[in-house]
Amino acid sequence: MAERTASGRVDRRRARTRTALVGAAQRLLAEGRTDVPILEITELADIGVGSFYNHFDSKEELFRVAVEEALEWWGTLMDRLTADIEDPAVAFAQSFRLTGRLHRRHPELSRVLLSQGLELAHSQHGLAPRAFHDIRVAVDAGRFEVEDMDLALTMTAAAVLALGSLLHAQPDRDDARSADLVTRSLLRQFGIPADEAARICSLDLPDLDVVDTLVG
Repeated sequence: MAERTASGRVDRRRARTRTALVGAAQRLLAEGRTDVPILEITELADIGVGSFYNHFDSKEELFRVAVEEALEWWGTLMDRLTADIEDPAVAFAQSFRLTGRLHRRHPELSRVLLSQGLELAHSQHGLAPRAFHDIRVAVDAGRFEVEDMDLALTMTAAAVLALGSLLHAQPDRDDARSADLVTRSLLRQFGIPADEAARICSLDLPDLDVVDTLVG
């Protein structure tokens, strides 16, 4: 019993150390500071340098994991918030509208996404595979008209990145209205009529204050 208790404490301590390292890497990514020594990362995480190598072989591996975990976390949250939506066009739109609002409400997480650039479209984690799935389901349901799935996904990723960059550059811009306008344009490009695209983008979203507590 004592051995199991001690083992549990060690596992929890290792998990806390790993979480601290990933969090430090995500902060550095958000600041655009990846060319830093491992010592600086461990100081930011408030752990010893030796502990770093118990979890990661290099800082490049740490930064890759930090991006993947941020993308996967946000993607999982979008899954939860769209799980009960039957219309795949609405599910796609809601995910994009919420992600658009993320840029202003959670700028650090937004900057982690932006640090990916168009590699975001090719990631196996987070938003890209989910957006691809949503588009495919909408096509199969006859809601979207898409000739090239990879191109549609790249257009979606580019729109996410461009919107985020604009919102950071123009802090007074209305993020909700901008996100909805971009979503409406994407829906139009995927064959949704103008009046239907406008209707979809006027639908209520989940309470963003509740979403904020989940993000936090």
